[in-house]
Amino acid sequence: MNHFAIKSIETPSMKSEKHFIFAQILLRILAAAFTLTAACITFNSTQTLIIFNVETDARYTYSPALKFFVYANVIGCAFSFFSLLLASIFGRTNLHPHKYFYLFIHDMIMMALLLSACSAAAAIGYVGKYGQIRSGWMPICDSVTKFCHKMTASVIFSIFGVIFYLCLTIISAYQSRKIQV
Repeated sequence: MNHFAIKSIETPSMKSEKHFIFAQILLRILAAAFTLTAACITFNSTQTLIIFNVETDARYTYSPALKFFVYANVIGCAFSFFSLLLASIFGRTNLHPHKYFYLFIHDMIMMALLLSACSAAAAIGYVGKYGQIRSGWMPICDSVTKFCHKMTASVIFSIFGVIFYLCLTIISAYQSRKIQV
């Protein structure tokens, strides 16, 4: 009983192309997961505080910077899934390197959006933790520790999303250098 098998011969460029597509898909899945986690933690971070029989809530919706943070993470997650679809299509077909340039632009915009959102949330978190005495803003994290801890965790998850998008930007820039002018 003879078994004949056809072996496909992979050239080094085909092998590196497979590694590139695998890295793209893995990093996009991780970016989507971490930004989704950051958004979910932020959506669920509320704490009620009672001072002198007056009930006060701490919510992300009270701060425009935190609203921007959660919306940027939702947008980053949605576009991660969209670009994941595109990257998987690019992996199945042999496309022109021009298409990688569009992924590079997409990744750079998403990284900038998430980085600015993380910066805004971190600035609000700093004021919440330490206050700004000269402006009359008192620290509140001593009173609403649960809310502050959740927001800190959310910012950390989002920073990982930024790091994944930075890696995607570098990989896409490296791949798009093959464009012939």
